[in-house]
Amino acid sequence: MKLSIIIPNFNGEGILKKNLPHVLKSIEEYEGNAELIIVDDSSVDSSVGFIGEFISKNKDFEIKLFQNETNLGFSSTVNKGARNASGDIIILLNSDVEPRPDFLKYLVKNFENDNVFATGFLDESEENGKIVKRGRGVGSIKRGFLVHRRGEIGKRNTLWAAGGSSAFRKSLWEKLGGMDEIYNPFYWDDIDLSYRALKSGYKILFEDKSVVVHRHLEGSIKNNYTEAKVKRIAYRNQFIFVWKNFELPMLVSHIAWLPYHLGKALASLNWSFLAGFLMALIRIPKVLKSRSIAFRYFVKKDQEVVKEISK
Repeated sequence: MKLSIIIPNFNGEGILKKNLPHVLKSIEEYEGNAELIIVDDSSVDSSVGFIGEFISKNKDFEIKLFQNETNLGFSSTVNKGARNASGDIIILLNSDVEPRPDFLKYLVKNFENDNVFATGFLDESEENGKIVKRGRGVGSIKRGFLVHRRGEIGKRNTLWAAGGSSAFRKSLWEKLGGMDEIYNPFYWDDIDLSYRALKSGYKILFEDKSVVVHRHLEGSIKNNYTEAKVKRIAYRNQFIFVWKNFELPMLVSHIAWLPYHLGKALASLNWSFLAGFLMALIRIPKVLKSRSIAFRYFVKKDQEVVKEISK
């Protein structure tokens, strides 16, 4: 089974220098065939030059570099990597992720079941000087929104496979259309793809033996976007997710709750929430187009999906 490791990069020269050697080490440890694909999202630092030198110094490995002419965002960048991948399984690693050497051998076994769409990794997340073990997600539908949170790592099911540290079956990735680029530049794209896969009847597993270290503070979002902009985009995409994926009864419930949420945001001067709502509203035509495509494959109801992975 051939693997394609895809790393999206935006102004990440420093963290690539730290983490790419670890990626090559994991490829060395893997007994099968694997390639490394780096997609640069129009960086303005010296990333591309460094990646070129890295490829030249490691000619024994199959490494490819692709570049976006303009900055497009996460979904577009990883989709480009997936289109150019030759592996049966595509593995997404953020540039701020350091994989453990043996993480590949454990994830491969999960794909022996043809109905498995994706496998999430155990994410040792560095947060405020502590290591928080993440990677398994759970959620519920509350007041018209999907509310997601970190789940216990001792279970095998998960609500989503994180875009920065997970593996996906390429054939099903292509069937479902990959990441929806309506979510660019970031956030909710991986939850959306996972949710669509679950509603389409496929499985997503959590593999606690496939371990990566995730240094969020060194990532491109923290270093290239203001906190206010990140919040606006996150709220915008939260609305888009609901409008795109919820079936009619859940959508009606969401609309019924909107006055409450908008009134609460106005009362608390939560301008990011209000701006996010307006930003999503002007994207309604694109959302409806994405919705019509997604619903072609759905075989499960929203409550059915969430009930299975609520804790």
